[in-house]
Amino acid sequence: MTKRQPSLLSVAPGCSSPSYGAISSAPALATGALQSQGSEPSVRTETGSESGDASVGRSSERFSLSLRKSGEWGGSMTMQGIEGRFGTEVPLVNDIDPDDLGHSVEEEALLDRSDELDEGDENEQGPADNSPYAQVRASVAPTDNTTLSINTPRMWTLAVLFSFLGSSTNLFFSLRYPSVAITPVIALLLTHPLGLMWDFFLKRADDPPEEYVDGCRTNSANTPIHNEQPRLFVPWEKRSKLDRLRLWLAQGRWNEKEHSCVYVSSNVSFGFAFATDVIVEQTQFYKQDAPILYQILLTISTQIMGYTLAGLTRGFLVRPSGMIWPGTLMSAAMFTTIHKQENHVANGWKMTRWKFFMVVFLAGFLFYFGPGLLFPALSYFNVITWFAPKNVVVANLFGVVSGLGLFPMTFDWAQVAYIGSPLLTPFWAAMNVVGGLVVVMWIVAPIAYYSNWFYSSYMPILSAAVFDNTGQVYDVSKVLTKDFVLDREAYSKYSRVFLPITYVLGYAVQFAGLASLLTHTICWHGRDIWAQWKQTLGEVHGAESKGSYEPVAESSEGLNRISSRSSENIMNREDVHNRLMRRYKDAPMSWYLITCITMLAIGIFVVEYYPVHLPWYGLLLALGICSILFIPIGIIMAVTNQHSSIYLICQLVAGAVFPGRPVANMVFVTYGYISSAQGIKFAADLKLGHYMKIPPRILFSVQMVATIVSSLTQIGVLNWMFKNVPGLCTPEALNGFTCPIARVHFNGSILWGVVGPSEFFGPGATYRPLVWAFAVGAVLPIPLWLYARKRKDSIVRKINLPVLFGSLGWIPPATGLNFSVWALVCYVFNYVIKNRARAWWAKYTMTLSAALDSGLAFGIVVVFFGFIYPGVVKGFSWWGTEVYKQGCDWQACAYQAVPEGGRFGPDVW
Repeated sequence: MTKRQPSLLSVAPGCSSPSYGAISSAPALATGALQSQGSEPSVRTETGSESGDASVGRSSERFSLSLRKSGEWGGSMTMQGIEGRFGTEVPLVNDIDPDDLGHSVEEEALLDRSDELDEGDENEQGPADNSPYAQVRASVAPTDNTTLSINTPRMWTLAVLFSFLGSSTNLFFSLRYPSVAITPVIALLLTHPLGLMWDFFLKRADDPPEEYVDGCRTNSANTPIHNEQPRLFVPWEKRSKLDRLRLWLAQGRWNEKEHSCVYVSSNVSFGFAFATDVIVEQTQFYKQDAPILYQILLTISTQIMGYTLAGLTRGFLVRPSGMIWPGTLMSAAMFTTIHKQENHVANGWKMTRWKFFMVVFLAGFLFYFGPGLLFPALSYFNVITWFAPKNVVVANLFGVVSGLGLFPMTFDWAQVAYIGSPLLTPFWAAMNVVGGLVVVMWIVAPIAYYSNWFYSSYMPILSAAVFDNTGQVYDVSKVLTKDFVLDREAYSKYSRVFLPITYVLGYAVQFAGLASLLTHTICWHGRDIWAQWKQTLGEVHGAESKGSYEPVAESSEGLNRISSRSSENIMNREDVHNRLMRRYKDAPMSWYLITCITMLAIGIFVVEYYPVHLPWYGLLLALGICSILFIPIGIIMAVTNQHSSIYLICQLVAGAVFPGRPVANMVFVTYGYISSAQGIKFAADLKLGHYMKIPPRILFSVQMVATIVSSLTQIGVLNWMFKNVPGLCTPEALNGFTCPIARVHFNGSILWGVVGPSEFFGPGATYRPLVWAFAVGAVLPIPLWLYARKRKDSIVRKINLPVLFGSLGWIPPATGLNFSVWALVCYVFNYVIKNRARAWWAKYTMTLSAALDSGLAFGIVVVFFGFIYPGVVKGFSWWGTEVYKQGCDWQACAYQAVPEGGRFGPDVW
């Protein structure tokens, strides 16, 4: 048998340390000198025999192949529903479609080579001592390089920088419609060239050698490896102060572990904090004062409380091998792929991803000046209504502002990607979304609207506002006392709250989606979840009984491997990644407990000292609901990739226990729901750190610092906008800063906080029939499962009711246009191009999405601060800036007019 050396993944040109996926038999040097061209890597995986060498070679080649296969999973994550805007990553349910695991043209040769390597492996299902799960084996190497630098000034600078930029930008955009969300994928792509540039400008050939253990630099210099000749370098003591500063900044080498830490910091900070939405509602809608200290304490405590839940449940949600967290696998595969620096030809395209990114970024930025400044009608392209601007029916059906958007056409990427990038959504999942849109919004909604169900004809067919019985926007100030609680007498004299029909249907599908999620999960994944639960309990009571990683002795080869190839009891076999992580010191449980107690104390101070009308036991109730449901929700997410939101549960409980207290309702939801949502996101990042072998104490520090930086940044940006953006959160706001998401949450606080659930769903209430949506959602998955469970090729297996129902949670503030054009773009790229040019699709699609989002974001910032805010284009007007505002679509006309002095609805309430 031919002796093979395992392939090493390059960290950067000239780096002397191997990348993730290779481990040294002796400590490696981060020498700081650029490796000469053609030199051999200084680190190798050595084996004791020829057969052993071949085995490692097969494992390495399989891993290289699996990375290419995993590239097709890059589009699995999407932001679903309103929660996506404040950074809760909600992957589409079961987004890794088994039918989508095909191979690109460039992969076929690798597949053939893999088949040759498999011939002598005795039907082995992967490398020895690897994960028992194919998804993990395809994305994560079963090895660890403990000599890579992590805790360096470069990593911290980039982590803090992107936490600041991402959180401030997303907070700024969150108050605008249409908008864009800057996703952590952009940070994943942009930080790599910055890290390489850092090394290029700061590294010198005469830098002294450095030794890194567990990501931290040691004080002792390393010895040359093998026969390498010692290099001459200037000692630290003989260098100038400026050169010492350069050496301090130039520590280590940019590698995938540092890259992972920067990405994790971006992941926890890029979404805008939900607490800022509460502050917007208090100050802009309820006209309540919110001191800066209150804003800071509310934001930090709600953001960090979720982290304590993730840390305290590590034994259940992170360490067990069965807790796969499919959403993290794409990121893990991307790190290794990027650091390999390969550029395969894809359907004739030789352009590198970086060049492609820059070309699309520049084109997207320049093009945005059209729909964003000079010709806004290209964004609100309600062209059919231009021919009959006063026709209410035409505006209802074909409008893009207050209509259903039956004509899917826009030239603004902000409109296309408002509910999430269509390029990152699998086509089968998009079809579920379109199915829900067509049935619920394009068929049921018009029938209900023109039949005047729930008095809906007296309101616009689609709006983010709620209305009174005269067809006007509900004035909540008329039913609140000066202490911001419900005045029952004033409420009985004013009006009940009425909802547009799309709002009603939006609540109905959310109810059905929540119920169907539980039933769907039990039907399709019940056995798996039960098996994982038993395995998790076994691991918690077994190897992880102490709740921490235990250091283990390093093997003589530096590889923690086992030789057994037995596949028996695969569900109970210890995960290789868990064993590799044992060598690192764990973040003690006491750190999380102290953090939890501190955040709880801050939360109690906030609710007791400030006038939010939520007693301390209400805060404990919110955290209790979150804590009880956290592990089940986390297990479902980790195993099935489904996120079960407790947003509505918290609203209902708060409305029932604390009726007539809207601010209390908002704060209750913030502590209950956001602690859960943030905790799930933090747990996913802990799993990513687990896969990438990041020392837990460093990861703890990265997440905490990023969270604090992003929280303070967002409070600063928010208060700047309060003072400097004219008409903020009003229909007359400058450049579309109408706060659409905050408006929806404000309406929710009216429904559940001011009025209360009993007024909407109690006996005799107007919207009592919506309660049946829970039953419908719970029952519908059962017949689909019974029919399709034994029919592997049935299209019914593609029907996913939680996706179908849950995706429509964006309406409002999203419109039919946002869904229809989103689905059209998804069809073009993730069906047509994917099937006809799979190699191009696999290579460029994720980069295209990131470039379009980045170009749009940069364009919005430049247009606003460079032209609109200074007043450069004040008074600029022509047909292209006014035509879309002329008719009923922009003015949100109702189908039936309320008579002068009259009203609709019941006479008594």
